Amino acid sequence: MQDKADKTKARKNHLWILSLLACLALGLAVLLSDHLSFEALSENRAMLVDYTERHAGLAVLLFILAYAVIVALSLPGATVATLTGGFLFGTFPGVLYNMSGAVLGASILFLAARWGLGDWLAGKIDASEGRIHKIKRGIDENQWSMLFLIRFLPVVPFFVANLLPALFGVPFSRFVISTALGIIPGALVYTSVGAGLGMVFEKGEAPNLGIIFEPHILFPLLGLCLLALLPILWKAVRKEAT
Repeated sequence: MQDKADKTKARKNHLWILSLLACLALGLAVLLSDHLSFEALSENRAMLVDYTERHAGLAVLLFILAYAVIVALSLPGATVATLTGGFLFGTFPGVLYNMSGAVLGASILFLAARWGLGDWLAGKIDASEGRIHKIKRGIDENQWSMLFLIRFLPVVPFFVANLLPALFGVPFSRFVISTALGIIPGALVYTSVGAGLGMVFEKGEAPNLGIIFEPHILFPLLGLCLLALLPILWKAVRKEAT
């Protein structure tokens, strides 16, 4: 009885801390909205390039940490951060720095969600019956496929793809591996767009952020989604056959 009371108290303390972090994230989103934009990148590009050239190693470290904070707090600037990585460091190694920041930030968010509600919620779902339990069981039976699917689908917000696995009890190692591999296509596309921002700035134009929905990009992504679904479809076919 005492153990149950202690767990309830600890969970409430976790929720208080997570609530404060959510308020902090909201406040930063409002305060930094003008600084995490393409316009801000355009205005400060000369300073950023100069600093990167003079302090290459430190610039890489600060960039990865800043990217991780943006992702961990779900601030509205991840796309601009990816473009910045391409602009400052080129498609390669810029894509590696972008992916490092994204995976680090996603891992922090995953662990925070798991620490606050994930284990408790996953246990509740396992103990329940009905549709939610069936969805949880379906995810458990096809975790790798579902994890890659939510990464490959361009319409799934990044923070959603970070939170859902934590709330459904996905192992941390499996989350990290699927995140690192699953974000490669999108990271390559937007990093390459960022690498070409020099000409965009000179023309006074804005980058084409909808490029990921153009046929030559979208169709390969949908092909990856289908590839991720194949194990699920194969299981369904075998189940019907038996």
